[in-house]
Amino acid sequence: MKIKFYLLFILITTSLFAQQKKVETSIDTTKNKIGAEFKLTLKTSVDTLSKVVFPKLKNIGALEVIQSYPVDTIKKDDRYELIKKYGLTQFDSGKYTIPSIKILINNKEYLTDSIKVEVANVQVDTLRQKMYDIKDIVKAEDSSNWWKYLLGILLLLGIGAFVYWYTKIRQKKKIVEEVYKTPIEKATSLLNNLEKKELWQHGEVKAYYSELTDIARNYIEEAIQIPAMESTTSELIEGLKTASLKKKMKLSQETIENLFAVLKQADLVKFAKSTPLEFEITEDRNRIQKSILTLDEAIPVEVPIEEDTILNEAQKQKQIQILLRKKRNQRIAIAVGTVVFLLFATTTYFIATKGFDYVKDNILGHPTKELLEGEWVKSEYGNPGVIVETPKVLKRMDLTKSLPKDGMALIKEMQSFGYGSLLDNFYLMVSTMKFKKETTVDLSKAIESSLKILETQGAQNMIVKEEDFQTNNGITGKKGYGTFTRIDSNSQTSSKIYYEILLFGQEGGLQQVMILHEEGDRYATELSERILNSVELKTASN
Repeated sequence: MKIKFYLLFILITTSLFAQQKKVETSIDTTKNKIGAEFKLTLKTSVDTLSKVVFPKLKNIGALEVIQSYPVDTIKKDDRYELIKKYGLTQFDSGKYTIPSIKILINNKEYLTDSIKVEVANVQVDTLRQKMYDIKDIVKAEDSSNWWKYLLGILLLLGIGAFVYWYTKIRQKKKIVEEVYKTPIEKATSLLNNLEKKELWQHGEVKAYYSELTDIARNYIEEAIQIPAMESTTSELIEGLKTASLKKKMKLSQETIENLFAVLKQADLVKFAKSTPLEFEITEDRNRIQKSILTLDEAIPVEVPIEEDTILNEAQKQKQIQILLRKKRNQRIAIAVGTVVFLLFATTTYFIATKGFDYVKDNILGHPTKELLEGEWVKSEYGNPGVIVETPKVLKRMDLTKSLPKDGMALIKEMQSFGYGSLLDNFYLMVSTMKFKKETTVDLSKAIESSLKILETQGAQNMIVKEEDFQTNNGITGKKGYGTFTRIDSNSQTSSKIYYEILLFGQEGGLQQVMILHEEGDRYATELSERILNSVELKTASN
């Protein structure tokens, strides 16, 4: 009967994992007084080529590291025995657990055992010591730092306002593109503005020639209506000759040659890093101006003055609309940039003052933190009932389909309820079984048997510990806990998982609570503690 039950229990238990101990853990005493030193000793044996890294720690769990002793090395034959000691202390009385520490051996992680210690108060002899009256209550100074946060926010807002104001001032100082009546008026004005910049006089010859030829090309495109801006020099000259024939323009060969010479000179400056002499630059500027004036005079007038005026006015309105659209887009870009800057500055400020974890948990969000701070529910699950407080209502799970028929023959009733899955940040399951016949369950053997079969299922790097557990109502059971490596078959990634399993056996019934979460998740640890502290049980007879 018992053998069948153990086999059945193995089939419905979640996977846990084991590893060989690589690091020995010991402590000089498990009981000490407040402020006294605990000496935690870590010992490992490796070959002479192995690399061992012991962590530099300021705290180990709730205990403070007051001394990190040098590593002692003892050579035994072809191996080294490395001994690392940490001096720990605590200034509050109570029972504490020294958690597992990660040791790197050849870049592979190994975990030490956790150890429970007790810190006791120093006894005070009140009979021999002189007694004094209780002092009056002294009002404590206000130590809140709210003004610092207010100052930081005001500073960030001030920076944002300054950036916006500075950008607007710079915009106003920029030369706004004018709206011209005719292309020749625009070209002449731009040439005068170019000379005022004195680019080539300050060594910016390439920029000067680029702007000079752009003025000429833009005029040709607007006045003669050929794609001058996107054409090569040869294409532009050929297009100009073709357009002059269609429009019956009287162009001299000198005008064509002057324009071609300046465009070729500009190509050499921009692409071949040529540097013309000063008189050549002045001559090229005069050639461009003369060519533009000659082209403008050669364009025949095809419309009456009234229609031409209407055409220029329509062109003017179109350019005004383009200019307004550009200004609007600039204002939008400035506003978006200011908001992004303020968000970045605020995030940077809180990271600097509160730390990255605070920003990640409170601004970006943390799933287990949201569970912990949500509205909790207290319910009863299964038969014999398990009363437990949880952050979410547990949903019924069906495990009967995965059990063999001979196993189901032993069970009168089985119910399972859970939240999440084995791949989530937090997983909780409550299950109960009621047997057809009264059966006494050895919980330690049940845990041991289940772990052995789970190792065959691919469990890795498992640490297993076991201790007695007692509910607030005095019902005793067994608690299995530790860590294991969880492998995600889809992404082929691994993560370290901390688990806790409570088992309660009674005549005719079995109750189980299981919790899994990622190791080091402090919010999940608080979730687990609150859930386990709320567990209440009903007996099979009830």
